[in-house]
Amino acid sequence: MSQIDTPALVLHTFDYRETSRVVRLVTRDAGVISVVARGARRPRNKFGAALDLFASGNAQVVMQGSRDLHALHGFDATRSRPELAQSLDKFGAASAIAEFCIRFGYEAESSHLYEVAVTALDAIAYAEPDEVPSVAVANTWRLVAELGFAPALTQCALCHADLTLTADVTFHHRAGGALCGPCASQAQGGRRLPAEARAALVSWLAGNEALADGLAIRSHLRLLREFLEEHLGDGRPLRALIAWEERQQERVPAVRTTAQSAAE
Repeated sequence: MSQIDTPALVLHTFDYRETSRVVRLVTRDAGVISVVARGARRPRNKFGAALDLFASGNAQVVMQGSRDLHALHGFDATRSRPELAQSLDKFGAASAIAEFCIRFGYEAESSHLYEVAVTALDAIAYAEPDEVPSVAVANTWRLVAELGFAPALTQCALCHADLTLTADVTFHHRAGGALCGPCASQAQGGRRLPAEARAALVSWLAGNEALADGLAIRSHLRLLREFLEEHLGDGRPLRALIAWEERQQERVPAVRTTAQSAAE
């Protein structure tokens, strides 16, 4: 056993036995880990409200060798992010980010996953309401890139020929990204990716904040989910991402109605 003191972000919590709580953390020094906070459910406990969902702080963890569940001895919160509870959009987006880290971060060798996850939640927390979907999708793609699975967008994923950013292309999940015309004609499946949507993806992966409207976000979310299911999925549904995607789909008719009313 060894003890570490590391910056950490609370991704998920659930009750454990009568008085304790299991917490899933993404940490700077140990990646994504599960810890048990003994006594955290007692009225008077040393954790208090520090283990709120999406809170950041310094975690003192006793690593239990090769076990999956480690012991949390302390958590000194530095930021609680109450902004993420201000709207269903923000909470849903943050939940999808947390789900991504939990599902795919355990095997990550990158020490930067913690920083990227913190940056993602802060960006969502501070985003204006109409910016939340674009900001969330952009930051999820950056998490994908941090795990080493960024899609090919400026070169063909199969033959590596340069692709003109102003051209529509075929996006092939299994091949790993955009395809040139000859490769697309020989590959089965694939989805048309308009030049504007590809430019947004390139911008997001470069760290920029390109905005997309409701209809475009619905397509971007579907593309993201299908890419994750192809390359990182284990057969289980991404429930938080699916729920957030469905919420965006529900908003599209409202956008259309508003546009039609304005035209009338």
